[in-house]
Amino acid sequence: MNRESPHPAPDRAVPPGDVTASEDVTASDDVTDGATEPTAEAETLERAPRSAVEWLETEPTGAELGLDLPTDPEESQRILLRELAEARQESGELLETLQRIAADFDNFRRRVQRDQAENVERASQRVVESLLPTLDSFDAALAYEPATPSEEKLLDGMRSTHTQLLETLARVGFEPIAATAEPFDPKVHEAVSGPTVEGDGDDLVVSAELRRGYTMHGRVIRPSLVAVGHA
Repeated sequence: MNRESPHPAPDRAVPPGDVTASEDVTASDDVTDGATEPTAEAETLERAPRSAVEWLETEPTGAELGLDLPTDPEESQRILLRELAEARQESGELLETLQRIAADFDNFRRRVQRDQAENVERASQRVVESLLPTLDSFDAALAYEPATPSEEKLLDGMRSTHTQLLETLARVGFEPIAATAEPFDPKVHEAVSGPTVEGDGDDLVVSAELRRGYTMHGRVIRPSLVAVGHA
């Protein structure tokens, strides 16, 4: 038979002022209502220079302008006007320098483009000049009178090839010089024989083309060898 103790153990009382573990954690997480330290980002924004719009909307101080202005308004005004005049003169000089640099650069760009075009043209001319003997061989072969159908067929093929070659060279500014029956022009014609055709006029014309001449981009790379006569 179980007996109950006549004097049950009293409940353990918590002493005043004690704090439980959970309460201690909660208290440590509390945030005070005091002012916080400024962040690095806020300090950076405060030190950032004003924009042009901000300068116009506000009245900057002398310290912000880098000037030590006196307290006298008239003296401060004179200093500000002098600084303004110097700043305008300096900005005008900088603008002139910038315009001169821009003009020099534009001239340099045009000169480089012109030099590049001339280099390409000279390189093309050297290639074309190396083909002149081949064109002379074509001219000599095409001057042959065919005696048989097979020769005529062969000459037709050569004429077609010669035409294609001239059309290809024409794309780079290569052109044959007109000679036969044209007025004699010493700039593009080189006479190798005296007048072979008699006429009533004093003007000379090309009576025969002995070797074809060519131009490239309007410049003579080889004059035509011709015989001349009176018109």
